Amino acid sequence: MSRPKSMIPVGNRPILEYIVEALVSNGVKDIIMVVGYRKDTIMLHFQDGKRFGASIEYVVQDKPLGTAHALALAGPLLDGKPFITVAGDNMIDSRLIADLLEKRNGLTMVVAESDNPSKYGVVEIEGDRIVGLVEKPECMIGNIINTGIYHFPYQMIEMFMSQTFGKELGITQLLSKAIPEMDMRVVKSKGQWNDAVYPWDLVNVNAQALDDISQGIMGTVEPGVTLKGPVNVGAGTRIRSGCYIEGPVTIGEGCDIGPNVVIHPSTSIGNGVQIEPFSYIAHCLIMSNVIIGSHSHISRSVIGDGVRSKAGLFIPSDSCIVRADREVFQLFDVGAHVGQDTVIGSRVVISPGTVVGAGCRINDGVRVSGNLENKCVVV
Repeated sequence: MSRPKSMIPVGNRPILEYIVEALVSNGVKDIIMVVGYRKDTIMLHFQDGKRFGASIEYVVQDKPLGTAHALALAGPLLDGKPFITVAGDNMIDSRLIADLLEKRNGLTMVVAESDNPSKYGVVEIEGDRIVGLVEKPECMIGNIINTGIYHFPYQMIEMFMSQTFGKELGITQLLSKAIPEMDMRVVKSKGQWNDAVYPWDLVNVNAQALDDISQGIMGTVEPGVTLKGPVNVGAGTRIRSGCYIEGPVTIGEGCDIGPNVVIHPSTSIGNGVQIEPFSYIAHCLIMSNVIIGSHSHISRSVIGDGVRSKAGLFIPSDSCIVRADREVFQLFDVGAHVGQDTVIGSRVVISPGTVVGAGCRINDGVRVSGNLENKCVVV
């Protein structure tokens, strides 16, 4: 991946930007970002934070030693104040932060219910007090999970700064050992929290990002185009005659769409994208500088930066069984994930649940399923 997960664009904005917005809207304007992989991508985008109404400082984590280590690095900048921690790659909204600030009680964790708790830390609760915390349990012990969002009294930072970090250590791991001696409380929020653990999760995160968009037409919409619901069109984009677009949809700058293209709700399209005539796009995340050939059909899929496809690409959404991280998942109504800079020939079919790596080459008339590693050639 050419960017940190926190900088993946959903609704045509990086995930991390929504987090900053949620904090600032609740008066939390002094922000410390712990950055590592491709840190320049984050620092160039946010700079000192003024553009977002914040004051942002950066701490560099040179080695991926986990979230507990990241917190220890930030400790010297906290100035004796209580603080909030938020994972930079989870989608949240302002309601969630508001609930935490309103209901916090000393050391406090935001929890949520999950249909797939085994990929998170599962929380055991008595009243509003946490009595157990098990990271990624192998058997079902409950469906209340740790979101990784905390309010900490300043004194807690000593626990993190006193650790010796020889290998990766998470906040959850450290806290779970100390729970019997701690008074840690929970907050259940009605706000939104969404974690894109797997490629297919990005489609839902993107849909969440589009929930609050408003109508805005900066580009050119030709006569004969139907726009229904909130549709946002960037500067320099042309929507050609005969297109039907039903929002929420956001389309970036410098795009060329149509003629006679159908785009259904919960779709975001990045900058410099070309979608050729008689194509159908529904519930998709399409990143920048993509070309989609004519007569294509793409549903509930993620198309990475710089993907080029010829005519007749078919990526339907359906139920499927997918293997990932040594687990088997039964998924419903999912499409595919196509990695950046992949080139796809004409009349290609990509089966639901397929993950195509970056820089792949797929020849004309091929049917693709399963997982393709980066730079695969399919003939």
